[in-house]
Amino acid sequence: MISPEPGEFLDLLTAEEIDDLRAAGRTRGWERGATVMNEGETADWVLVLTSGRVKVSSHTESGTEVVLAIRGPGALLGDMSALDGHPRSGTVTALEPVEGIVVGDFPGFLNRHGRVAVLLMRLIVARLRDADRKRVEYGAYDTTGRVATRLVELAERYGEPVDGGVRVALPLSQDELAGWTGASREAVSKALRTLRDRGLIETGRLRVVVHDLEELRRHAR
Repeated sequence: MISPEPGEFLDLLTAEEIDDLRAAGRTRGWERGATVMNEGETADWVLVLTSGRVKVSSHTESGTEVVLAIRGPGALLGDMSALDGHPRSGTVTALEPVEGIVVGDFPGFLNRHGRVAVLLMRLIVARLRDADRKRVEYGAYDTTGRVATRLVELAERYGEPVDGGVRVALPLSQDELAGWTGASREAVSKALRTLRDRGLIETGRLRVVVHDLEELRRHAR
C-alpha cells in the first residue's frame, strides 16, 4: 500500500490513474546514497516515488552543494526535463532506500490523461511559489531563522511523536542542512546550538528532536 505525502503528485491521482501509471512504467529501487538522477543529463524518463526520501541538489562552480528540496513518497521527479527536453537542473540522491515507478514516455501518459496534465501544471506553480518564498527567507531571515524554518518543515512532514516532542526521522547531515538553508556548516552549527540552548531542540547523529514546535515556529517567523 502506497502512502503518498499529502499534496504530492501521486496523492492527487485516482486509483485508475495510478493503475495506468504503473502500466506505463516499471518499478525500480535505489540504495541509500545512490544517485537517482544526475544534474546536466538529458533524459526523457520520470520517477514517481512510492517509498523513501531523496534530496534534490545542485552544485555551484566552486563545488558547494545547494539543496533545493527534500522529496518523499508520492513525489514526481524529472518532469521538467521530460517535458522540455532540456538537461536536468538538479541531482537526485537517495537519503534512504527508495523505490518508485519509472515512466519512460511521460508526455504520452499526460496526453492520455488531460486531468493529470492540469494537476501537474498546478503542482509546478506550487513549486515556483515555494521557491519564491525561500528566496524571500534568504534575504529576510538570519541563519537561525532559516534553520528553524527548515526544521519546522521537516517536523511537520516527517516528524514522529516521541516522549517530550517530535523526532525528525530523516538522515540529513549538518552539511546538507547548510546546503538547504544557504549557509555555511559553521553558521548552521551555531544556529542549532542556539536553538538547543533555548530548549527548543535536541540533536544527535542524523536526528533532531523538536521539544517545542510552536516556539520553533515563532523563531521561524
